[in-house]
Amino acid sequence: MHSGRHIVNLALIGFMGTGKTSVGKLVAEQLHFDFLDTDEMIHQRTGRTIADIFAKDGEPAFRAMEHQVVTEICQRKKTVISTGGGLPTNPKNLELLKSRALVVCLWSSPEKIWERVRHQSHRPLLHDPSPQQKIKDLLAARESFYKQADVLINTDTRSLREVAVQVALQFKLGS
Repeated sequence: MHSGRHIVNLALIGFMGTGKTSVGKLVAEQLHFDFLDTDEMIHQRTGRTIADIFAKDGEPAFRAMEHQVVTEICQRKKTVISTGGGLPTNPKNLELLKSRALVVCLWSSPEKIWERVRHQSHRPLLHDPSPQQKIKDLLAARESFYKQADVLINTDTRSLREVAVQVALQFKLGS
């Protein structure tokens, strides 16, 4: 951990299908924190799905909305923040999160991610001729950003509850 950080929140980063939202809700319950999902906040504000924003406005427009949401959320206290999978690729987002939150990356293998998300039509990045290859490519491209988290937890063989207990413990140790 960096000295001088004022850790009052917990942020979950990682690729889609690693359990950020499900684990985040469980951890928020355990810590008696609020829970916010950056993708859900964008959906509520725009009245549009993430897939629609990607399709009609493009990824850069979505990433700009995402940055605005992160800027706002970081002003809060006692909040578990579940982020979109690409959010940490903007170094400013990661910097903002780390200024006030313990950043935990939930990690899974490309095979396990595919197994979890293959039937989910709301994932814009899966609208690809070769979604399994897309997952591998994006995971590889984002790995260096994910590894900047304070803690990495592999979710491949753990239940959501086991991961949530581990995340809550890491928060208590790191705050």
